[in-house]
Amino acid sequence: MKYIIFDFDGTLADSTEVLMHAWNLVAEQHQFEKLHKEDIPALKNLSIQERARKFRFPMYKLPVVLPKIYRYMKEHIDEIKLFDGIKEVLNSLGQMGYHIIILSSNDSENIKLLLKQEQVNAVSQVLTSSKIFGKDAILKKFMKQENVVPEQCLYVGDEVRDILACKKVRVPVMWVSWGVDSYELIEKEKPDYIVNTPTEIIQTLTKKTQ
Repeated sequence: MKYIIFDFDGTLADSTEVLMHAWNLVAEQHQFEKLHKEDIPALKNLSIQERARKFRFPMYKLPVVLPKIYRYMKEHIDEIKLFDGIKEVLNSLGQMGYHIIILSSNDSENIKLLLKQEQVNAVSQVLTSSKIFGKDAILKKFMKQENVVPEQCLYVGDEVRDILACKKVRVPVMWVSWGVDSYELIEKEKPDYIVNTPTEIIQTLTKKTQ
């Protein structure tokens, strides 16, 4: 395994509060339902489509709404932090010789700003997809450009859509439990690895190489 490819929001970055405020501003403009902090635990058990219905959000409006949300994130990037232990994990993986990539539907500038803010230098590439369901195409393109096979990669993410994208292109996938989707939601998709803390990422990779 040569490349570790991370999702950003919910996997590396604890951006829930900022995303909630961004959503509520957009919801006010477009007459969607607002999100309250007490709603979040229940949302973990809903699919993206079920969440959209709950908040009266038509999915076809994603191209209009996402840029507004990402602009808000950029303006409030100082309020977003990496999850505890993530910086140390990224640095350790870099020292172990892995190439660390971030693949996200967030804006690349937001990602780079947060990495700079958190003084993370271990990330070698940031890949972005404007489509929230387009990660499989980006992974396929990346592997072709780097001339690597799926077995040389590991994707680390927190959502069902991450797992499904990886399955399409046969990239092994690790699910992290501290993100958006619950275990009940992802269980049937059978990720290759499940971790409950950032340090377990290192432990799992160390066991694999022994």
